[in-house]
Amino acid sequence: MAGIGVKLNRIFEKNTLTTSIYGFLYSTVVTIAPMFLIIGNILLMGQVLGFSKVGFASRELFACTVLYTFVFSLLCASPFNAVLSRYMSDVIYEERYQDILPCFYLGLMLNLLLSCLIGIPFCIHEYFRGGVPLYYVFTGFCGYISLVMVFYTMLYLSICKDYKKISFYFFLGMLAAFLLSMLFVFVFSMDVPYSMLLSLALGFFLTACLEFAKVKSYFRVNSNQYRRIFRYFGSYWELVVTNFFYTLGLYVHNFVFWTTDLKMKVANSFVCAQPYDMATCLAMFTNISASIIFISRVEMHFHERYKAYSEAVIGGRGSDIEIAKKRMFGQMVDEIMNLVRLQFIITVVIFLVCIIILPRYGFSGMTMRIYPCLAAGYFILFLMYAEILFLYYFNDLRGAVLTAVTFFLVTFVGSIIATKLPEIWYGVGMLAGSFAGWTSAYMRLRWMTKHLDTHIFCRGSLLRKGAGKKPPGKVYDVYQQIRNKTNQQERG
Repeated sequence: MAGIGVKLNRIFEKNTLTTSIYGFLYSTVVTIAPMFLIIGNILLMGQVLGFSKVGFASRELFACTVLYTFVFSLLCASPFNAVLSRYMSDVIYEERYQDILPCFYLGLMLNLLLSCLIGIPFCIHEYFRGGVPLYYVFTGFCGYISLVMVFYTMLYLSICKDYKKISFYFFLGMLAAFLLSMLFVFVFSMDVPYSMLLSLALGFFLTACLEFAKVKSYFRVNSNQYRRIFRYFGSYWELVVTNFFYTLGLYVHNFVFWTTDLKMKVANSFVCAQPYDMATCLAMFTNISASIIFISRVEMHFHERYKAYSEAVIGGRGSDIEIAKKRMFGQMVDEIMNLVRLQFIITVVIFLVCIIILPRYGFSGMTMRIYPCLAAGYFILFLMYAEILFLYYFNDLRGAVLTAVTFFLVTFVGSIIATKLPEIWYGVGMLAGSFAGWTSAYMRLRWMTKHLDTHIFCRGSLLRKGAGKKPPGKVYDVYQQIRNKTNQQERG
């Protein structure tokens, strides 16, 4: 999210209540607005079209189709996007803009290939074993592929710092989806669930097309250099592992509970656990503001300290480097502590509101008994992710891998154990995994504060890397030099 700091500083420097509210809204628009637009559009369509009056089986089929579309589109994108983002950033820094389109096309092909390898077999199973009509299966698959393209293209617009355009394109796509859903139901008298699914698929496709056109307008020259991108996957494999296991860890506890007595099968293909999934959604929204707070504060404060340290390393004195380093780490500690304090207050307030108000709207029973433990887990989870981003800042990719793998493994094992516990402890796997990941990242950051000089100044190479025979390890022989000097004296 680099690049929004200047804008936020201009907003907040006036230090008034109005500018503070505007700054928070701007941060929301450039971070999580697309997600709220999609969710709000689905809720609005359901309210206007009378979705609640539809039969239970049709409602659950639509809900599971949308759920699987989001979960697996994110999982399919996770192995590639972090490396491609790193490649894009390096290319822009080196001003090799002609290499961006090859990266874009290759990444799109990899995303679509993996998505189809997972999606097509599932759709075949859904049609033959689940008995779902072919047109419904095909529409769901198209919506899934369109959302994969949307998430992938967002990556390039984010690197180009065009955050408002992303939210605007999502708004246009969801507006078109809402209008089309009313057209399908009220004019063509189509089935409500299928109309909503078809309109969402078309809305996602429109958003993807708008984003694709914008990327093409930025980058017009294609160098056709694809080998460099494959080399990046080998050089930065840690990014692949980190992003994949972090994303998988977000859903693995849900997958575990999909195998328990809570599971519900829809069309003999989809599996879900409604009480646990709903509690997970509530817990995530309880703590989602942490993303806004962290990104805003890091862009406004820490990024400047990090930039000052980098400039000192390039051309500063030893004392300047040491002062800049202390200021940078001091700012990092302040940002983590401020995030903990602010998010704790917000989480407590939202938690109390949910406990008091939601039971009046049908959210009660098992869902509200599972919710508290998961809310605590997601609170720590967002703190852990903030630490992973700091590890990225310091290029500690192995520390990020250790954090993500620890988070996934502990969450997976803890969730299996939690299935044997009372309902109030069902979320303990997520809680334990987040805490284990947070602890791992914290220890790596502590290690980094003590060994940053070694990490920065002692990782270079005197020889240029390349293919061929490895040169000998011995670069100087003092005895050979003495013999050579003696032979020269004898000849003289």
